[in-house]
Amino acid sequence: MAKDLLLEIGLEEMPAHIVSPSRLQLENKIVKFLDENNLTYETVQSFSTPRRLAIRVTKLPEQQEDTQEEVKGPARKIAQDAEGHWSKAAEGFVRGQGLTTDAITFKELNGVEYVYVTKHNQGQKTIDVLTGLKDVITSLTFPVTMHWADYDFEYIRPIHWIVALLDDEIIPFSVLDVTTDKSSRGHRFLGDDVTFNHSAEYEEKMKEQFVIVDPNERKALIVNQANELADKNNWKLDLDEKLLEEVNNLVEYPTAFVGGFDEKYLSVPDEVLVTSMKEHQRYFDVRNEQGLLLPHFISVRNGNNVHIENVIKGNEKVLIARLEDAEFFYNEDKKLSIDECVNKLKNVTFHEKIGTIYEKMQRVGIIGQIIGKEVGLSDAELTDLKRASEIYKFDLVTNMVGEFPELQGIMGEKYALLHGEKPAVAQAIREHYLPTSSDGALPVSAIGSVLAIADKLDSVFSFFAVGMIPSGSNDPYALRRQTYGVIRIVESKGWQFPLVQLQADIDAAVNADSQKYGIQLTSGQEEVIDFVKARLRQLLTTKDIRHDVIDAVISSEQKDLAKLFSSAAILKNHLLDNDFKPSMEALTRVINLAKKGRELLNQESQVDATLFENDAEKALHQAVNKVEENFNENTMSENYQALVNLRPLIEQYFEKTMVMVENEQVKANRLKELNRITKMALSLASLDLLIVK
Repeated sequence: MAKDLLLEIGLEEMPAHIVSPSRLQLENKIVKFLDENNLTYETVQSFSTPRRLAIRVTKLPEQQEDTQEEVKGPARKIAQDAEGHWSKAAEGFVRGQGLTTDAITFKELNGVEYVYVTKHNQGQKTIDVLTGLKDVITSLTFPVTMHWADYDFEYIRPIHWIVALLDDEIIPFSVLDVTTDKSSRGHRFLGDDVTFNHSAEYEEKMKEQFVIVDPNERKALIVNQANELADKNNWKLDLDEKLLEEVNNLVEYPTAFVGGFDEKYLSVPDEVLVTSMKEHQRYFDVRNEQGLLLPHFISVRNGNNVHIENVIKGNEKVLIARLEDAEFFYNEDKKLSIDECVNKLKNVTFHEKIGTIYEKMQRVGIIGQIIGKEVGLSDAELTDLKRASEIYKFDLVTNMVGEFPELQGIMGEKYALLHGEKPAVAQAIREHYLPTSSDGALPVSAIGSVLAIADKLDSVFSFFAVGMIPSGSNDPYALRRQTYGVIRIVESKGWQFPLVQLQADIDAAVNADSQKYGIQLTSGQEEVIDFVKARLRQLLTTKDIRHDVIDAVISSEQKDLAKLFSSAAILKNHLLDNDFKPSMEALTRVINLAKKGRELLNQESQVDATLFENDAEKALHQAVNKVEENFNENTMSENYQALVNLRPLIEQYFEKTMVMVENEQVKANRLKELNRITKMALSLASLDLLIVK
């Protein structure tokens, strides 16, 4: 007869961001536990609130199925003597399996006979197997943990109760001093303790105690209630998914309500008001049909609507206190000049080994000009970029950013416009922080994109120069994320970006006046290039590109990031072409031979046509001349096709020509020819790393 499992871990309130990942982790570990213990099931459903993690599994068998396994023992020559008597090795083997020598059979494996026995394992009762859930519970991992009482054991929060039922039977085990039972606890303020007579009663009985254990049901309630309030008042409501998830994991019984604040606070920038509501109070902002922010908010109470008026007043009071501060900071900041703020940055340390934020801005100014010219910014754009780089961190010393650090850049744009800076300059100040996550929004403007790249590259170059290179999971200054951001921006803009040359130019410019720029960028060049390539690999893996293609592109001799993106896309798109395999094989043969003979080559000398001994050499030479002539001006796609078109001539060349001949002069001349092809091929990708078989 099939039975249902209910497991609930009762805890003190968990941080909201921990709840969903922990629920999914528990679900995955339960599934793994059941599979490893040969317990079949029909469905697995997980539940969570701030105070509990729970699982229900349906239609488990009453006991494991009996199994049998074939166990291999010693070789026959060890198990038996010449007269057929069993050795101690054979007797010890079968005794260890709980059997006798009568169970032994022989099977040949790789020409040798071995002892085998078939071992029958009787399935345990499911309830006995499920006592192992104790290990599942204690194996959960969390980003932060705590211990309590006198226990060394650590968990996200103290465990107060455990419900473990198989239908109506308690599964007996303990975690620390908490023994499994059939009783849970209702809402902290509205509910009572509840006892389950059967695992199937879980959701309904918890609802009676004002706990909605299904997070999806709870979220749907929040959405419906919030939308009803918005519709009733003719408001536009955009339920931020991240905030919705957080609010959902803060409550067990949600009731949405409306609060408000004085219209005078609308003089403060929207971003400040929304941040105060969203980040600090977990409120949803509302707008009118034109998208203008309104002096109201929607929030969610952890409870019912009894005395909801008091709850609304309390929430309004807390918010107004924050808005009072925001209004004050905003008015005080407007009295500050940009130059005054920039001057203060001379005394604000970026990092003790690197220097001040002001010195960083000086470096970013020169880096930005180098990159801006490389990517083709106009003179007007370069002028705006110069101004932006001179002031782009000024808002860090404002009162508003001091109170709301998440508004850095955003307030910089607001204050820059108030002080009469060009919109392009103000936009770049905001955009230079982008992207703020691996998949975050990218800068839109060209000036903002260059400033963002310059700022991030300066951080990478500076930390590498002082030996603070990320290792393993240790990356306290988010250099990986910043480098990944640079790569994403370059890709999105399609800019030429010869990183090695740019780095050399930046090093030279900064090192020319280290007193002004605060640091020498003379170390870590190769490490930086490898670091950037690792982030490039990370980006390419998100684009469904084969690993061998990524390896080939990353290992190429191409120095331009944009061309590396292009190479990866080209190879991906041509993998299924009929001529792809033979073309790559032909080019790989060229590359391998050229590598073998590179020490023989004088790169300054030209291929000598007078040393050719057959028409195949002449034909290939003429074709290579033609490809080489336009190679630097062609697109990557055109160059790929040109190299592929060489295949018949390469195959004919190898059919008619022996490269590694005894005549050193002829051999060197032929290797020079192959090296010309190799240089062009390797600028596309290390084609010899492609898997074409």
